[in-house]
Amino acid sequence: MELFKIGFLSFTIADLADILLFTFICYKLYAVVKDSRATTMFIGVAFVIMLGILADFLKLSIISWLVNALKTIFWLAFFVLFQPEIRRVLTHIGQNKLLRRFLQIRTQTIFDEITKAAFMLSEKRIGGLIVLQRNVGMKAVVESGIPIKSEVTPELIVTIFSPSSPLHDGAVVISNDQIVAAKCILPTTTKDIGSQFGTRHRAAVGLSEESDAIIVVVSEETGEVRLAYDGDLLKTEKDEDLNKKLEKLFKYEGKKEPEEEGA
Repeated sequence: MELFKIGFLSFTIADLADILLFTFICYKLYAVVKDSRATTMFIGVAFVIMLGILADFLKLSIISWLVNALKTIFWLAFFVLFQPEIRRVLTHIGQNKLLRRFLQIRTQTIFDEITKAAFMLSEKRIGGLIVLQRNVGMKAVVESGIPIKSEVTPELIVTIFSPSSPLHDGAVVISNDQIVAAKCILPTTTKDIGSQFGTRHRAAVGLSEESDAIIVVVSEETGEVRLAYDGDLLKTEKDEDLNKKLEKLFKYEGKKEPEEEGA
């Protein structure tokens, strides 16, 4: 279906969809690689492509030949030098909820990593506070800690909370599947949550009262793993239980489910 015409060129719905899809893909690619060493290369590739299009349009044969020669070298260098970033892009695509639902596949999620980390801490009797940011921003909390930009791995989380680590005090904040800060200070609750719970649990409940974040708390004394959410502490019996609760709470946008309340 033709939308309008410029001279002898007609602009159709297919052309509009093509432009919008291309723009969306470029935006998503840039969103994934921004703030990494691939950003400059991404901009460079985009510049070379645009220069090639312009040279072809203006019929600049020498520039077109040069750009075509450079494009081959540029793409080869891109794939060789930036394998980690490419893997990150492909992982980001593979973790898309609609794609996973359409293909009916289950990939390893960030909840698996957090669950493994929590029970590794529990086994070693190391206290931990892992904050999972949802919709409400926590700029003040993040800025109170030490900035980190890293993938979420159980080994890294355990290392951060190890007593010998300078970052072990405070909480780790995870946002958009990345550890964004460590040694963060959380607000403590003023309500009575029970004498068996210490400062770590009070801080977790305090943040859950002020935001929609989900906080995993590991007790240094007992090794018990609990979830702080909406002002309450939820019991977890084992790793599968914690994983299911995390998935359910992230899917559920309203109040917590009554059967999961508990101290």
